[in-house]
Amino acid sequence: MIRSLLIVILIVAFLILSIPILIVEWIIGKFNPYARDISSLRIVQFMFKLILFIAGTKVTVIGEDRIPKDTPVLYVGNHRSYFDVVLTYARCPGLTGYVAKDSMKKIPLLSTWMERLYCLFLNRTDIKEGLKTILTGIEQIKNGISMCIFPEGTRNDNPKELLPFKEGSFKLALKTGCPIIPIAMTNTPKIYEAQAPLLKKTHVVLHYGKPILPNELDADTKKHIGVYTKCVIEQMLEENEQYLETP
Repeated sequence: MIRSLLIVILIVAFLILSIPILIVEWIIGKFNPYARDISSLRIVQFMFKLILFIAGTKVTVIGEDRIPKDTPVLYVGNHRSYFDVVLTYARCPGLTGYVAKDSMKKIPLLSTWMERLYCLFLNRTDIKEGLKTILTGIEQIKNGISMCIFPEGTRNDNPKELLPFKEGSFKLALKTGCPIIPIAMTNTPKIYEAQAPLLKKTHVVLHYGKPILPNELDADTKKHIGVYTKCVIEQMLEENEQYLETP
């Protein structure tokens, strides 16, 4: 319970105290937008790393050297926990926006930081608005900003078998030709969801797969790139078991 309370206090304190930080960042952005963006990125990454430390989360990272440093990418991961975002964003080497559900836009200050960090809010019930979001994401990738999606569309409780991937979200890669970085996360629900509202010291695995290059795929695989990427991540989840500590 102490860990949970500490993290709640930390998040609330950060959101309140970050108001003047956002103002300073806005001023910096008037003169140097890139410096503002990197500053915002590192501030939030520091907070996420602190949250993981307080939660007692031990992270085994596999394949991080596979992430290109000189080009934007599309991160694609399985989604089983609120901590998936905390875990992955803490390690992004460059500017990265996440595609989140549009209900997140209603949360004061949090949504401000998300917009500041190029996150997009997806309306899953309005096809027209959803298309606008995808088109905005495509433009962001063209402008050098990586994007991250969880194409199952919701959190999934199955540790190894994924829900069908929504093919539309892969237009972010198909329309830009950017590399797709598969991400397989194991054990993240044991941090919080398995015993909510308590937090538990947990060993998790964060596995980055070999980049998938859309323009090098054959026509049929490219047409069903979501199915292909899903199979890749499921195989990675199987491999993750060897990295977990055994009793």
